[in-house]
Amino acid sequence: MTGSDSESTTEPPVVVKVGGARAVDPAGAVGDVAHLAANGRSVVVVHGGSTVVDETLERLGIEPEYVESASGVTGRFTDAETMEAFAMAMAGKLNTELTAEFRSAGVDAVGLSGVDGGLLAGPRKSAVRVVEDGKRKIRRGDHSGRIESVNADLLTGLLDDGYTPVVSPPMAGDEGDGEVTPVNADADRAAAAIAGALGADLVLLTDVSGVYADPDDPETRIDAAATPEGLAAVEDAAEGFMGKKVMAAKEALEGGSGRVVIADANVRDPVVAALGGEGTTVERSALGDGSEDADEPEGVETDGGETA
Repeated sequence: MTGSDSESTTEPPVVVKVGGARAVDPAGAVGDVAHLAANGRSVVVVHGGSTVVDETLERLGIEPEYVESASGVTGRFTDAETMEAFAMAMAGKLNTELTAEFRSAGVDAVGLSGVDGGLLAGPRKSAVRVVEDGKRKIRRGDHSGRIESVNADLLTGLLDDGYTPVVSPPMAGDEGDGEVTPVNADADRAAAAIAGALGADLVLLTDVSGVYADPDDPETRIDAAATPEGLAAVEDAAEGFMGKKVMAAKEALEGGSGRVVIADANVRDPVVAALGGEGTTVERSALGDGSEDADEPEGVETDGGETA
């Protein structure tokens, strides 16, 4: 056995989340995943796609609608019509195209939605609490959900057979009567759930180099958080779309991931660089001895409606 083969058997899997915004170029991640897979590292790719979902809606003459939850998180309101476009864009167009990119790079990629094999599952939330004009309201007819289970056996079976799963929302929404409905789920949190279930390292790729203490100054990047105080500093610094990524990072660690790195997708060798310490790395030790559950937005789930 070669040294690289021996090393790969002791390394945890890697879950790579590729952002869905136009500012994020997946080419570097594709090359890195090909490199890691060729060297025996198990990799699962999860992708977002809010920009393409919005473009699909606009082509269909549907206005994308975003709402604010009572906890201040902004996310997509996904009615039945929007859900059709969401599934077309995410599981249809984007997942197929990204899987083809990986296969072109020599990766034995398999495209999956969260519905396939019950890969990502949880209860559907058909009614959500939102804030409109400063008032709290209940909006009904939503197709969203929170992931409560991951079919890790499906992923490990594919990984053991040498395949690289490429996963996208939607997830399998449980209606409570045995029926399953495809529903919207946040791609960062989907990646977090998978990383936790597999005990994997999680790399969240975006269009900035990490979490900045001053959101307007890249020179203030927080390189690492290994204590509860360090995690609190990261949470305090995270604003806007970065807040969602830090929430996902915490959920991944609570679920069983060893570390999470938030890093730039557009640098050379972005995944390898992130695993080597480039970006903001949050270690599991940052949860402390007794971690609490991550704050849960009240009802509004997003599909990665982020800037990256």
